[in-house]
Amino acid sequence: MCEGTRPAVAGDASAVDVDVVTPGGRRRIPAHSSVLASASPVLESILHRRLKKQRDAAAAGGGGGKIGRAVVRIRGVTDDAAAAFVRVLYAGSSGDYEEIEEKSAVQMLVLAHAYRVPWLKRRCEEAIGSRLTAETVVDTMQLAALCDAPQLHLRCTKLLAKEFKAVEKTEAWRFLQENDPWLELDILQRLHDADLRRRKWRRKRAEQGVYVELSEAMECLGHICTEGCTEVGPVGRAPAAAPCPAYETACRGLQLLIRHFSRCHRTSCPRCQRMWQLLRLHAALCDLPDGRCHTPLCMQFRRKEEEKEKAKVKAGDDDDKWGLLVKKVRVARAMSSLGKRRPKSCSQC
Repeated sequence: MCEGTRPAVAGDASAVDVDVVTPGGRRRIPAHSSVLASASPVLESILHRRLKKQRDAAAAGGGGGKIGRAVVRIRGVTDDAAAAFVRVLYAGSSGDYEEIEEKSAVQMLVLAHAYRVPWLKRRCEEAIGSRLTAETVVDTMQLAALCDAPQLHLRCTKLLAKEFKAVEKTEAWRFLQENDPWLELDILQRLHDADLRRRKWRRKRAEQGVYVELSEAMECLGHICTEGCTEVGPVGRAPAAAPCPAYETACRGLQLLIRHFSRCHRTSCPRCQRMWQLLRLHAALCDLPDGRCHTPLCMQFRRKEEEKEKAKVKAGDDDDKWGLLVKKVRVARAMSSLGKRRPKSCSQC
């Protein structure tokens, strides 16, 4: 049996009062109970019972006998992993972290979970997660579930969602299908939920983009009807010679729509209907007092909307999709204006 390994360095060698025995029984690692107890509450409880038992036995024998070392056996892993575990506990207690080897990271995670060493558990999760592949992700996910390692489980889920076609071809996935269909169903359900969340997020981003475009169109409409731009201007004023900053994005298309609206006489023209909706939306968002807004039909749309609101209140109809659209465009306008503000310099504070 081999005896004497590197960990017994904290404090005086005479203070060594514990022997850590590896699973094979071939190594006895001398250690300090104070170091092990401070690193793990499980080891603290074990050592407290063992040392108390030895002290009681010595006291029953007359008190003259020398108290021997307590023995702590680490089971379920290889001798090298058990020795590395004790070595890392010593290094961690002194703040001198050493890198966890790839071959012992899995067993160290099991030991860190069993002996409740959270800082070592996080390091093992990071070490295993940084080496994840399509071949190992299924086994690693099972290990993360057994060892209650949420960060590692999350990294496995992300890799599964990203490389699921490659994972399906692995031997580990085929073994899972044959022997644990419930876990397979759970993984597929998680991937399905993640895909739904991703689609929902993209849909919301697309909707938000539409509200931002409508907000920009409202700003361009007010600018065109008040100051004028290159092709369209207010009544009695020539269009501006230089284009506005938003000419390429929204202003030019809106000017072409206004010119078409002024010349088209069809009752079912889709472009004219779009212009009517923009004018109505402007009226719903306009905060200027009566007679001060230069946008055409603003006051008429305002009065018409007020009449509709009164009719809805009387009828008790709460389904107002138009009001919801107006509210979201108003929020998009406010967020856009906040994003355009420049932070004040220290001299302006």
